[in-house]
Amino acid sequence: MNSQAVHEAHPYLRAATAGVRHHARGLLAQGRPAADRVHLDVLHAHLTGLHQLLDQLAEATRPPHPAAGRHLAAAHTRLWQAATELHAAFHLVPSTAADSAECRPDRLPEGPMVLTICQRHVAAGHSVRRKTTPTNLNSPPHTTACVR
Repeated sequence: MNSQAVHEAHPYLRAATAGVRHHARGLLAQGRPAADRVHLDVLHAHLTGLHQLLDQLAEATRPPHPAAGRHLAAAHTRLWQAATELHAAFHLVPSTAADSAECRPDRLPEGPMVLTICQRHVAAGHSVRRKTTPTNLNSPPHTTACVR
């Protein structure tokens, strides 16, 4: 694959990565404000989207490249653990008037934020529990960092 093709590959992933980096720089400029529920909800949505993508990549990669598939499966499990921690943090951060559980269809067409993050987390959890053992959920298998 030539350098031009590499730069044009996966434009949506590249845009998402650029958006996350831009947002992180913006937070630094603001003096690192504390996380609020809106941030945690959006980050949780981002992680569960990555989790789904890694799941699909691991499934497709495992048959032709078993070792690479195992690494992707380990990353899949670790992303789930990160999403679980974000979900827990969401419920520990105090609610504000802007993110209250009150249903405001004009602002949140999918329902109150607290229900949305929980529904998303439960849906992702079903996928994880079908493919991962409880032992791996608590501590995924060790994988070597670099194998060439």
